[in-house]
Formats: sequence, C-alpha cells, structure tokens
Amino acid sequence: MAKLKILVFEYITGGGCGAAEMPDSLAREGLLMLSSLINDLSKVEDIETLIMLDVRVNTLIKLPENHCYYVEPEQDCWQVYRQLLPVCDVVWPIAPESGGILFKLCELAEQAGKTLLTSASSAVAIAGDKWLTYLHLRRHTINTIVTEQLQQFQYRQGDWIIKPVDGVGCEDSYVITTEDDFRQLSQRLEKSRYIVQPHINGRKTSLSCSFKHGKGWLICVNLQYFVLINKRYQLTGIDVNIPDQRKPYLNLITQIAATLPGLWGYVGIDLIELDDEIKVLEINPRLTSSYAGINRACGINCAKEVLALLTGKPELQREQPAMQQTVHINLKA
Repeated sequence: MAKLKILVFEYITGGGCGAAEMPDSLAREGLLMLSSLINDLSKVEDIETLIMLDVRVNTLIKLPENHCYYVEPEQDCWQVYRQLLPVCDVVWPIAPESGGILFKLCELAEQAGKTLLTSASSAVAIAGDKWLTYLHLRRHTINTIVTEQLQQFQYRQGDWIIKPVDGVGCEDSYVITTEDDFRQLSQRLEKSRYIVQPHINGRKTSLSCSFKHGKGWLICVNLQYFVLINKRYQLTGIDVNIPDQRKPYLNLITQIAATLPGLWGYVGIDLIELDDEIKVLEINPRLTSSYAGINRACGINCAKEVLALLTGKPELQREQPAMQQTVHINLKA
C-alpha cells in the first residue's frame, strides 16, 4: 500500500520571510511547533512527510534531511509551495493569520484538489479575522468580549487594548490607559486594520481541541502567562493540561463547532476567565504553541488523532495510559 504523503509547511521557518530576518518570537514558536509535529508524525505508520524548511534554520532543528525541501532566502516560498502541492496527498500548513497568509495557503491547497489537515479556508476567513470572529460569536450568542472597530471608536475613560484585526498572538497589540495614549497611537495606525476591546483582567486560558464537520473534542486546557512591557503584552509561557472542570469548556466547544462547521483538525481557542463567566477571545484554526506540550502532558499523539479524522473521529487515546500531568512551555526570549 502506498504511503500517504504529507506536505508540512510552517510559514515562518519554511521560507515565508524570504531574505528578511525572521521575527524572533514567531521563529521560536514556529520551530517549537514544527519540531513537535514532526516528532508526532514520525511515530505514525504508512505516511511520508515532506517539510519545507528555510535553509537558515537547518542547524536549529533536527529533522530527517531526506524529508526536507530547503528554501533559499532568494526563493519565493509561494512558488515552492505551489510546486510541491502536486506531489503530495495531503497538506498541513501552519501559518499566521496576518495578511491572509493562512487563508491563502489553505485556499491554494483546496484549489489544487488536496486534502487539508487543517480547517477549510472558509472557516479560516472568519476565525482569522478578529472582527468577523466577534460578529460570528455575537450572532450565535457565544459569550465574548465587546469589540469595536478602531475607525469607529470614540474614546471613553477606562483601560483598552488595541489589536490588529488579523494579528497573531500579541503582535502589534497595545494597552492604552489615557486619552493621550489613544490619540498618539491612533494617529500612527492604519485604523481599518485594528479593533478595540476593554482591557479585562482575568485568568487567561486556552483550549486545545479537535474539530470535524460541526463536532468538537477537548484535548486539554492550558494556562497562559503574559507580561506587560511598555504597554504591550508578551506571552512568556504556557502550562499545558491544567486540572480543570471540563463541562463549561465542553459546552463552549460544542457551540463553536456547531456554528463554524468548517473548523477541522487541531484548533486552539483563547479565553479569558472571570469569577462568574468565561469569554472567548480568539479561535485559532491552526497549531498553537500549546501543541508542543500535549504529548508529554497527556500522552496523546495529536498528529495521529488528526489523521484519524480522515476516516472517522479522534479517539484521543493516551499512548501511556497512566500519563496525566501539567507541562510548562517556556517562551521567554
């Protein structure tokens, strides 16, 4: 039986930056996710992986060389991606939503008639846009944070956070506490690209999930650690698989799955938890940094579970049944 050939493309470390320098935090998290994914895939039988890799990071990650397609800084990664699509059966893109990158990668794979191991481009179009995500959640009465477009926002007293509509992580997000802060910042931003939300203090958690055609499964709950430096958040670490009361999270996942059936495979959901309620912040239709700790924390091979979705539903079987622990991922520079 022929092996299933998987094209893996982590955008930042796979040539997406071209000749430009890779952003440190995104490159660090990209390598972390890529290394964990390839490690999981190496334990799955009857598959063959082809990995796009920026030649400059070759020494920073251990990958089987005969499975790598090295992208030189002067090469166009989009052209390489298009060239490799025909020789693969399925595609696993990992990319930021910013600039529509993840959407375009998914759309190109669909147009080439290839099966995605991620969400459909139609779901990415919504989940990859914070404003559209807010409208979608509100339309379906899923608890979220009141969001306004920066170009329509009238400053009111209070603490606010301004975010790019398609940013990844804390990229280009700013906390403002005074009208002067707001005036100075809004003058230099392209207002149509940003949203404004009240700055709420609460427990920042995330859900690692699996989705397929309107159904969702919870893998684990994670706790995120941030620091605020010069009024900008930085993610410094994640506790993967914290002890939790699963019911409220399961209800949220069920709601999101039913209203966004194009979600497929691994999906991360960012939350903020207050004393009496849980609010959805973001839906990430791709691998997240938490993925890197799941195998060690839960004994679950998520890559194997995603591949199982091609023919059925995930079993979320623990490779080591006794394993159940919290694993910390350090994301400090």
